Amino acid sequence: MPAPSHALIHGHDVAYRLMGEGETILLIHGMAGSSATWRHVMPDLAEHHRVLAPDLPGHGESAKPAGDYSLGAYASGLRDLLTALDIDRVTVVGQSLGGGVAMQLAYQHPELCERLVLVSSGGLGREVSWLLRALSAPGAELVLKVAAPSFVREGGDSVRRWLGDHGIRANRLDEMWRAYSSLGDADTRQAFLRTLRSVVDPGGQSVSAHDRLYLASAIPTMIIWGDHDPIIPVAHAEAAHEAMPDSRVEILHGVGHFPQVEDPRRFIALLLDFMRTTEPAEIESATFRDHLRATS
Repeated sequence: MPAPSHALIHGHDVAYRLMGEGETILLIHGMAGSSATWRHVMPDLAEHHRVLAPDLPGHGESAKPAGDYSLGAYASGLRDLLTALDIDRVTVVGQSLGGGVAMQLAYQHPELCERLVLVSSGGLGREVSWLLRALSAPGAELVLKVAAPSFVREGGDSVRRWLGDHGIRANRLDEMWRAYSSLGDADTRQAFLRTLRSVVDPGGQSVSAHDRLYLASAIPTMIIWGDHDPIIPVAHAEAAHEAMPDSRVEILHGVGHFPQVEDPRRFIALLLDFMRTTEPAEIESATFRDHLRATS
């Protein structure tokens, strides 16, 4: 797994990891995550393809300005990063929040997207965990400020190191701990809340892609979900497949919200098979316009 590189876009630092050659896979992480969430799958994928994993603005090593953290802003930022790196087209893979960003990218810039892979994706239904709904409410700033004190983070890091030293794998807990501990930083915490409130309210997810999923029919699509996902229910995968009947659905048994971390071998096999057995879409603006008009 390479160390992050950095690009300056619109005056803001964007961190990203890039490795491999060939067709490009764009990996988009979830809320309070970073490009490190792909650490178990990126090296193997890079043996077959070029793989790009950015830190979204407000996450990881990327800048955390006081600005727009909507799905549309994230999609535009990814378009600009691809332009800066001279990458014309990608297979876009998004996990959780990253799935919502991936769908937004395919909607705003279909000419960039060869394939679409949604992993435990947001934006496909109202239901979401009670914790995220609670944190979207007013006053969450005060709760988060005291919820991740330094001594707790340091103790948790010590436990993680001990488990690793003794060969004990707890990938799901490790990923959740990484997200939790990142909120100890004030700028990251503010960016997290701005992002969360752009897609979740106390009643659940507030942004839905269902009325636009038909536009993805021209893009080969795969949906990957864990049947033990406690954050976004697996029923959302089934509903999305009904809306996109040509999509491929893979339900991973015994897996939670982070398939790329909890079952990386299966994730890699599915993604490489999907790349091998599908032809990349080539959608021009005129084609997208005609499709939109025909189904309106």
